[in-house]
Amino acid sequence: MTNNILDNIDLRKLGELLQQARKKCSMTQADAAQVIDAARTTIIAIEKGERRLKPNELIKLARAYGRAVSDFVRPSPIIEPFSVQFRATYQRSEQEEAQIKPIIERLEELCQNYFELEKIMDAPLPQNYPSEYELTNMPIEAAAESMAITERQRLGLGDGPIPLLRDVLEQTVGLRIFYLEMPSKYSGVYSYNEQLGGCVAINANHPEERRRWSLAHEYLHFIAHRRKPVFDCEDRYRRKPESERLGDSFPSYFLMPTSGLLKRFNDMYQAHGKFTTTNLLTLAHYYGVSIEALIGRLEAMKLLPSGIGDLLRDRGLKVRKVQQEIGLENIPQRTDMLPIHYQHLAIEALDRGLITEGQFANFLGVDRLESRRIAEALREHSSGMIEETAHLDLRQV
Repeated sequence: MTNNILDNIDLRKLGELLQQARKKCSMTQADAAQVIDAARTTIIAIEKGERRLKPNELIKLARAYGRAVSDFVRPSPIIEPFSVQFRATYQRSEQEEAQIKPIIERLEELCQNYFELEKIMDAPLPQNYPSEYELTNMPIEAAAESMAITERQRLGLGDGPIPLLRDVLEQTVGLRIFYLEMPSKYSGVYSYNEQLGGCVAINANHPEERRRWSLAHEYLHFIAHRRKPVFDCEDRYRRKPESERLGDSFPSYFLMPTSGLLKRFNDMYQAHGKFTTTNLLTLAHYYGVSIEALIGRLEAMKLLPSGIGDLLRDRGLKVRKVQQEIGLENIPQRTDMLPIHYQHLAIEALDRGLITEGQFANFLGVDRLESRRIAEALREHSSGMIEETAHLDLRQV
């Protein structure tokens, strides 16, 4: 690193990047000052952009923060931390803070990486965003179904199932969607930023049916309460606010639209003269939802009497076992934790020499050895084999 880089860099932006990195690794300004053998006031001045860093000081701070020097000297957007948005909206206990903070910070880091890759490749993510829906004085269920129908029409989804829900919301709408490891009680996180757009994290530990439901729930927040950050957690509310009740209702109508569900239910009923447990399992599999979700929807439509779920549980229904017996495979569990488009941008940037191997490893969240293996494997598939690699998970190559 030469003096020219630091001579021409925006000191304020560099200071903000250094401050964010320091806070992420829980170091105080006094700790950072010791790293470069300076007074705490020096770190304060550096982070405010009032004092120019020496090359050796930047190297020491980057090492202490667990970051590469290039993370601070390459062009990078300065975006308000997600944690600030969430802190302004929610009050959390210390235990909740310890659980949710790493998730929020990881989502922020990945979304910033995504944005940076778009800048590097000059390939901005298309934003096919609807206007935010106005819900004043509308009953919850009516509002949920109205939005679901409108969005399906807008996206050209008809009245059938949405087997590639994540792909539709990523590639057609333009949301940034990541699957992250979370405690089981959390289902998803949503945030919005004018530069990054809609950003979503879904619990990677949940089964695919629940992931899809959670994704539809977060999509409701995006179209109805766009600028309000949300982390969804079981038993979080004593009394759910309207926004959460709306979020609970929307997936039913979005994933199982009334017209299509009614037709398929009637077809099954007419074919057998009754609606059986096998029909129920088959229909849930068709829509990619849980048995409980489908039962709730059919009961609300008055197609099934209330209490069917309790009755099946009392009779010891083993859902997975019966599904196997009637030839229904489990809904495939998505293994691509990172968006497909994000992965392709990273590998193309590496192949063009626009990012280093170290940056590539950082974008994919792997070590350098693993990043080399991924890159080499992908290059073997890159000679005109677009269709075969369109849904290739780089982490699983």
